[in-house]
This record gives sequence, structure tokens and C-alpha cells, in this order.
Amino acid sequence: MVERKLKRIDWLLVFFITPIVLSGLVTMKSFTPLEDTGNFFSRQIIWVVLSFAVFFIFSFIDFRFLKRTEVLVFLLLFFSGMLLVLFVLGHVSHGAKSWFDLGGFSFQPADMMKLVLVLLLAKYFFRRHVEIKNIKHIFISGLYAIVPFGLVMLQPDFGSAVIIFLIWLGMVLVSGIFKTHLLLVFLTAVLIFGLFWMFVFAPYQKTRIVNFFHPLADIHGSGYNALQSTIAVGSGQVIGKGLGFGTQSRLKFLPENQTDFIFSAFAEEWGFVGSILIFVLFGLVVWRILHSAMLGASNFEMLFGMGVAIFFMSHILINIGMNLGLMPVTGITLPFMSYGGSHLLTEFSALGILMSMRSYARPAHRDDMKNEFLGV
Repeated sequence: MVERKLKRIDWLLVFFITPIVLSGLVTMKSFTPLEDTGNFFSRQIIWVVLSFAVFFIFSFIDFRFLKRTEVLVFLLLFFSGMLLVLFVLGHVSHGAKSWFDLGGFSFQPADMMKLVLVLLLAKYFFRRHVEIKNIKHIFISGLYAIVPFGLVMLQPDFGSAVIIFLIWLGMVLVSGIFKTHLLLVFLTAVLIFGLFWMFVFAPYQKTRIVNFFHPLADIHGSGYNALQSTIAVGSGQVIGKGLGFGTQSRLKFLPENQTDFIFSAFAEEWGFVGSILIFVLFGLVVWRILHSAMLGASNFEMLFGMGVAIFFMSHILINIGMNLGLMPVTGITLPFMSYGGSHLLTEFSALGILMSMRSYARPAHRDDMKNEFLGV
């Protein structure tokens, strides 16, 4: 059985992830002074090892119990409770109560909530794929997302709230919705955004969004991060300045270069060539995730795989977009590269669950399952 499960692991996926992880570690090591390596580089190695361990352990667990409603409701209530506890015991960082500070490490419950939401929506659309054309399921599924979305917005953590919204929107779109309903979903999103702009968004969040259109309007204030990030990316030119020669990072001009802006730090040292390589690797990772999704034994596994792909694509596009000055700075991490344990554990947990689902997939019926999923 062990040998069979090992064969079911997508080793190509592991192969494509590994250089991305190493790129993050090498970049972190290059701009971190020797006396400070314990803060970022060394700790990140520990998180990477733990995350890979979780990936392989989860690959051996039979996760079919996640189809049970009571299990998913418990997970939703548990992590919703953790988000509520943050308002009392949470650690304030960059104006948001998003973290539990446990001394040696911190934990962000919103990361795991994203994975729980993928599972919830996969279960919901799995049970209703026959009647998915009914527009009511757009709004009912939205109720699953509105709880974590609201709790995260109140922290306020705008970046994680955007990811939660995109997970819901993406899974609605791949669930088989009528094309004529897409406009209604878009108008609903515009309405929600308008309401949050008027009643929820903090002034600094509005400023970040305004900087999307005028990123250089306040280069000494709210636009400083975006400016320094684009300078770092541009200064890398074609082949980069070389490992350890990224001045924006080493001279501390680039803020949060180990988390939000690690791509800029990487691009400064490795240039356009290195950046393209990272883009290709991320594309291959998403391809392998979608490949595993298509092997799903039922619509639940297929929808879960699709949701995981949406989760990764949302993080990748938003993070790199803000590093290039194309999107507002929202505090979104770059998968596998950014410093931090909670996002790494969430990412590898999602992939571990997906590998577990491959162990009872039915490749012989792949075409039938695909037709069922697409409503053919």
C-alpha cells in the first residue's frame, strides 16, 4: 500500500516546487546579514522541512471523510472561532490583528480558512452539480464565503479578504454556471465593493487602492513600497545584479523583502531571465494541480483541485502584480517563496490532500468524470 501511494504522488509537481522554494531561501540568505540569519533564513528552512513533511504525511491519509458535512461544519466553526479570538488575543502587525504571536513563531488563521473554504465550496457544488444552473446557488454559496470574508475584513486584512472572494468567485465560475449569470456575478461584486468602500475600508486601504491608479502620487508615503519594488525589479535588467548584490534589499530600501516583496528582491538579483523562469515554474505547478484535479474520483475531488489551483493563482497573480506596480499593495505572500510558516503549511497541506485524493482516483474513468463535471 505504501508503494502504491508513493507512486500516486505527483513527483513532477514536487520537482517543479523545489526550485521555487530554493529560490526563496537563496534570496532570503543573500540579503540577510549574517548576524540576522536566525530571524528569516534559518527559520524558513525549518518551516520548509515541516511543510514537506506535512505534504507527505497528508498524502498517506484517506481524506474521503472530508465529504461529510459535519466535518466541514466543524472546520468552519473552529477556524471562525480562531478568527474571532484574534480580536482579543491577536498580535497587531501593520495595522491588522491577523496573527497569533506564540513567541518562537506566529500563526495566521486566515491562511487555513482559505483551504477550509475550498473544501466547503467543493462539497456544496458537488452535491448540487445536477441543478447547478439555478442562479440561487451563486448566492447560497456566497453565504459560505461571507463569514470568513467578514471576519478577515474586520481585522482588517484586505489582502486575505480579496483571496477569499476570488476563491468563491473562481469556484462559482468553474462549477458550471450559465454564462448569462456571469454579468450578475460581476454586478454583485461591484455592488459589494462599493458598499465596502463606503462603510468598511479603512483610510489606508482606500489609499492603497487609489495608488493602483496613481502609484507615484505619494512616493514618500503610501506609494513608497510600490516605488521601491518597481525600482528593484527594473534594476535587475536582463540577467540581474548577481546573488548578494541586490542593493535595494541589502540597503533596506525595499520593505518587507522577505515576505510581500521577495519577488522584487529575487528579480533584482536574477533579472528578467530568472523572473521568466519563476513564471514558468509557477505555471507548471498550476498545470500539475489541474492535472490531478482531472483525475478526481468524483466532482468533489475535481472541484477541490480546481479550488486549490484558484487559490495558488490568486496569490501568485496578486503578489507579482503588486511587485511590478500593477496592483495595489495588499500584503499577499508569494507561494513557496515568501517567509512564513502558516502560509507554507497551508499550501503543502492543500497539495498533500490533493495527492491523497489521487490515491483513490479512477484514471480509467477520467473522460467520463470530465464530461460529468462540464455538464456534457
